[in-house]
Amino acid sequence: MTELENYITSYFGKLETQELETIRSLFKLTTLKKGDYFLKTGKASDKLSFVQSGLLRVFAATADKEVTQWISTPGYFITDLAGFIFEKPARWTIQALTDTVLFTISRADYNKIGELVPKWKEFEKLFITRCFTTLEDRIFTHLSMTAEERYSFFFENNKELFNQVPLQYIASMLGMTPETFSRIRKKQLL
Repeated sequence: MTELENYITSYFGKLETQELETIRSLFKLTTLKKGDYFLKTGKASDKLSFVQSGLLRVFAATADKEVTQWISTPGYFITDLAGFIFEKPARWTIQALTDTVLFTISRADYNKIGELVPKWKEFEKLFITRCFTTLEDRIFTHLSMTAEERYSFFFENNKELFNQVPLQYIASMLGMTPETFSRIRKKQLL
């Protein structure tokens, strides 16, 4: 069983072997080199990928800075979800921070799953619900924790990223200026 199949099973529950194989067969192995773009703001968000290995940054540019929304790590799906589901131009740019291996499905093939796997609508609802609850958790963290608490929580759950990702991206994702992030980091290291 591939990592993608393991993830689908753990995320969505028990599938029949044939159903799992049908879903997996629609995903194609793709790669990105460090610095390559998975998606750019304004372009069609027409693919969904599972990150097998590597890191990707989801961000948007404002008038005076880039805002990192997420850093995707192995074991997660990646896309501009609103663009993918509603067939709208992407709001986010997604760029590989390292060489990255993905299992990718086109929107057209994704839309076929419901015909090929009758239980798919139940699984899709669960997938969207998990995406939504992850977002709710992030919002709650930003609203209820101090900058120091957000830093500590993120560090405890993502220590490896601190050596793999430019720290200004993590600061932005945590809603901090690089200066605040640096001050908190120094304080935590003492």
